[in-house]
Amino acid sequence: MQFNSRVKVHAVKESVGEFEGKAFSSTTFHAEVDLKENGAGRSIGHVTRPFKLGDHKEFDKWAHLGASLPVEADAVFEMEASRDDKTALKLVSITPVVKHKAAV
Repeated sequence: MQFNSRVKVHAVKESVGEFEGKAFSSTTFHAEVDLKENGAGRSIGHVTRPFKLGDHKEFDKWAHLGASLPVEADAVFEMEASRDDKTALKLVSITPVVKHKAAV
């Protein structure tokens, strides 16, 4: 199941190279999420969670926003079933929200 969400992106990281003869290439988006309470105690606030998307070239679409981070973005996520009746959240697409300056 796919759904849209407005997220706040705090960081974007490019990863490209080779490890033990195997090539890798990805971009990781660190998006803000609520800090979940658990049985060990209470919590308030937000943290970031990494979401991988595409290859290292995805980073180029965001590089010009470095000084503006964090920025809002429109994201599409897909919820997938995983082991033990749990669900996993996968990032399908993400686009920064362009804010236009108001005319004075």
